[in-house]
Amino acid sequence: MNRSILRSAAVLALAALALTGCSSPSSQTEPAPDESATSDSTPVSGDLTVYAAASLQAAFDEIGAAFTDENPDVTFSPVYDGSSTLVTQLQEGAPGDVFASADEKNMEKLSDLAIDPTLFASNTLVIAVPAGNPGGVEGLADLADVTTVLCAPEVPCGAASTALLSNAGVTVEPASLEQNVTAVLTKVAAGEADAGLVYATDVVGRDDVEVIVPDGADDVVNRYPIAALDGAPNRAAAEAFVAFVLSDAGQEILADHGFGAP
Repeated sequence: MNRSILRSAAVLALAALALTGCSSPSSQTEPAPDESATSDSTPVSGDLTVYAAASLQAAFDEIGAAFTDENPDVTFSPVYDGSSTLVTQLQEGAPGDVFASADEKNMEKLSDLAIDPTLFASNTLVIAVPAGNPGGVEGLADLADVTTVLCAPEVPCGAASTALLSNAGVTVEPASLEQNVTAVLTKVAAGEADAGLVYATDVVGRDDVEVIVPDGADDVVNRYPIAALDGAPNRAAAEAFVAFVLSDAGQEILADHGFGAP
């Protein structure tokens, strides 16, 4: 009888140990997902300065508004200009948290500052003409015979314009070379030029210009990288903003503004 009781007690003890062993790993791993979820959902705060290519202005204004809706303690301060101009400002010590370039070349110039650049969008060129097309422009060849404005060669839209015209065997003597694509479109819309090469995204929703998609446009694609910057005054907000741009919500806004997938 005593031996039977002892044997039963031993079996019960071993079963209890086995249950404890099975439950222990589960109890140790439970807090990790909770901590991760809390970290991901914690809003950021403070000033956020984003240096972004001029062609991103409309899209990033909307993305900035959506981002600050989720992070109401963040003050979103964008700086828009030609990518090469922004690179110069950042290299000279301008305080910035994020840089979004209209091409990979200018991002590479900031390789000592940019943290893990990631492609997030793409764009192609179109011919913009004033409403009514007074110059009668039909394609790239016509740009050689009318008053045409282009981006400067060092600016991404200028480099793309050079490639597009070269591929088509067209030589253009521009009336002016602008430092960003916004300036090109402004002159065309004002009737100061008969035509200009701008990004497809720049003319979305515009009724003061008409658009001609030139042959070969799909062969000259600008891909846009974004990165938080080393030494960013607000590193946490910078990383959160980059993540938002890459998220489904950010990508949907970019698509609405005419940008293609990276």
